[in-house]
Amino acid sequence: MALPGMDISSLRELPPEMREVLENALVCEFTVISPIGRPITHPLLPLYDAEDGRLFVTSSVLFSKKLDHIKRNPKISALFSNRAGIQVTPYRILLVKGDAKVGEQDIHHGWERLLPLWRKKEPYIDNFVKMRYALPLFWERSVVEVAPTKVYAWLEGDAANQPDIYVVK
Repeated sequence: MALPGMDISSLRELPPEMREVLENALVCEFTVISPIGRPITHPLLPLYDAEDGRLFVTSSVLFSKKLDHIKRNPKISALFSNRAGIQVTPYRILLVKGDAKVGEQDIHHGWERLLPLWRKKEPYIDNFVKMRYALPLFWERSVVEVAPTKVYAWLEGDAANQPDIYVVK
């Protein structure tokens, strides 16, 4: 049910102004649901693949309860609202809801396929990758893949206004 004044539309792919936020944001507030139904939020580096419309984050497997939470309940949200972390003009806010799955097939090298996206946001990542044998537990990483299902968009950057809502099919 929409609130008065809300625009709800269906999309096959996100429009350019939304993709720009996802491609350039340096941080998102990634929320998972605990076994008792409590939301738990983590600041994470979002990696968006515009070619296939998927959002990725990675997580060290060491003490990562968020991975267990996603396996129990794949419904997640990712809020893109940190003004300093959203490197686009004009400033825009997005809340992405979606279904996540944890990829653990190759925790040693599976995340390397995301390096081109990661490098665009953090060019210095290659220096850390070179030292990965010195920090082996950090580099044992699962890849979390998110298929967006609904996006709340404040394209004027003012969360006091009602968002436009897009259902992604």
